[in-house]
Amino acid sequence: MATLRILSGGAAQAVVEKIAEEFRRETGHEISGEFSAVGAMRDKVLAGEAADVVILTAALIDELAVTGHVVAGSRTDLGKVGTGVAVRAGTPLPEVSNPEALRGNLLAAAKILCPDPAVATAGKVVMRMTELLGIADQVRGKMQFFPNGYAAMKYLAASSGSLEMGITQVTEILPNAGVKLAGQLPDALQMKAVYSAGLGARAANADVAKAFIARLVAPGARPVLAAGGYELAA
Repeated sequence: MATLRILSGGAAQAVVEKIAEEFRRETGHEISGEFSAVGAMRDKVLAGEAADVVILTAALIDELAVTGHVVAGSRTDLGKVGTGVAVRAGTPLPEVSNPEALRGNLLAAAKILCPDPAVATAGKVVMRMTELLGIADQVRGKMQFFPNGYAAMKYLAASSGSLEMGITQVTEILPNAGVKLAGQLPDALQMKAVYSAGLGARAANADVAKAFIARLVAPGARPVLAAGGYELAA
């Protein structure tokens, strides 16, 4: 039996782990997954780290196909992911459905926790959002960056501070029981990203990898993807 090596953005972690467990149980193949911000995972692939399956944004998978690190034509889209606002479970949910309400709550927050914009899609969305809302200078001192959205949500769940907000991709909020999704960013501030899987050019287990990628988008996976926060094509 093979051990499948997966390098993936954190936005896909919960879904990949759930489907991997079923795949392992049914096929006997083991899964070794590493999850972090998409930029960090891309850099690992570019540095030559071997992976059977790579799961990042569609744009990054396409880039890696051009550079020969992902097999051209192997990109398989999982779905679209939006960015949302979270608070610690059991605390009041802030109003985030319109830009003005979100702006006020961000200004009132004691801390704003998000992934590092240098490597994470959601971090870039957050920085753009503060610019569009005209509050980048006012909130800069209260922002706290993390290697990825999961790390930010883990910190938020364990914190005892008041008026703390976490902003990351919805798929990194929903799996964490210690936090609660207040809502997605308003459309005017949103930048949704399609996440995709690709076959690693140096895949040691190409046939198994293809079977796993097919499992990620099979009809039986659609409820898992939807429950995990993915917006699926009809």
